[in-house]
Amino acid sequence: MIFHGYFRSSAAYRCRIAFNLKGISYDFVSVHLRRDGGEQKTPAYRALNPQALVPTIEDGDFQLTQSLAIIEWLDETRLGQKLLPEDPNLRAEVRAFAQIIACDIHPLQNLRVLDYLKSEFGADQAALDRWCGRWIADGLNACEALLSRRPATTYAFAETPTLADICLVPQMFSAARFGVDTTAMPRLRAIAAACEQLDAFADAHPRKQPDWEA
Repeated sequence: MIFHGYFRSSAAYRCRIAFNLKGISYDFVSVHLRRDGGEQKTPAYRALNPQALVPTIEDGDFQLTQSLAIIEWLDETRLGQKLLPEDPNLRAEVRAFAQIIACDIHPLQNLRVLDYLKSEFGADQAALDRWCGRWIADGLNACEALLSRRPATTYAFAETPTLADICLVPQMFSAARFGVDTTAMPRLRAIAAACEQLDAFADAHPRKQPDWEA
């Protein structure tokens, strides 16, 4: 299996965690999102992923984009730890939590959005940080509120990590990167800390990737 990603991409980070939890090895191809205007915009990469986004996987003749689709496909086609609960109600809750992050928070901090704000509206780095902080804080506060309704568990929805945790940890990394204050999110902080004690999460951290740049 070939995995096209980038160390700083939250979506690629999610996939790395899932690969690790499932014990799946892969060949990594770095797609540098900044170099030469962005390697994701080249004709060769667009042939794989018409959105010009990461991640993309290739498994023989099969190609798939979008991190949540990739993770669910891995869960349905590969052995190893299950990443979605068997109970349909709990499975739906996990998906809803994951989608708050992947569909509502993350797109607003995506590189192409920030570049557009900079080029079209003259936003400087301080303005971009405020923009990201606004939407990250809103979304994570909603995640905290959702979990506060539930009995406390080591991970977001269970005593083993699920898709919810796979999405949460990269988003907490982004929150720190953009200076978002998470002190009012004790459940999320505790869950992220528990995840980071697991090799599957620790080894997926951007600093551990072969294309890492400070």
